[in-house]
Amino acid sequence: MRVAGGNEKGRRLKGAVSSNTRATTERVRAAIFNILDPDLYQGRRVLDLFSGTGSLGIEALSHGASWVDFVEWDRRQSAVITSNLESTGFSSQAKVHRLDVLQALQTLPGNYDLVLMDPPYKMGNQDDLMMKVASQIGLIVEGGVVVSGHSKREDLKVEYGPLKMTSQRKYGDNAIDFFVYEQISDTDQAQEDTTDKKSEITNNLTEGTGPGQDGNK
Repeated sequence: MRVAGGNEKGRRLKGAVSSNTRATTERVRAAIFNILDPDLYQGRRVLDLFSGTGSLGIEALSHGASWVDFVEWDRRQSAVITSNLESTGFSSQAKVHRLDVLQALQTLPGNYDLVLMDPPYKMGNQDDLMMKVASQIGLIVEGGVVVSGHSKREDLKVEYGPLKMTSQRKYGDNAIDFFVYEQISDTDQAQEDTTDKKSEITNNLTEGTGPGQDGNK
């Protein structure tokens, strides 16, 4: 397994050591960062939930993110993430939290510009998780984006409170959904500012500039 792009493109990463961990493939990681507007992650704070090998968060660091919080409950996988951060030289720009995801949502500092998550498919219905992410006050900045991976056999809703789906891509048996965080504004001016912000950071999502939807993960 290798870093798909950015400054550390081609750098080898350790893979999964737990049978419960399904690492996000290089092709899918490359697609995600081709689709996302660079303003979302360059110099920004990123949260990687269900981190597994840490490949998604490390991809963000390789593409210029300033900081990534990794959340992984499994002790062995947490050690893999730490090792991968050391080998890529990103240890000083990240922290690995050995926490349950729901606990992490309540304890981490928040103000994330980008949230990446690719939960185990056997977890099943992600609606409750998406609602918890959407409702955690201060977790995501206005105009921030959540990228959620799931089985193509499971459909996520197009809206979870302030999280609105803007795009979906499918790769083999896998689907990747993109959501923008928009709080309801109290004034017309605030609504206008929100619209402008969304337009700036989701340009690539709405124009569909990423790779095509066919192929295997």
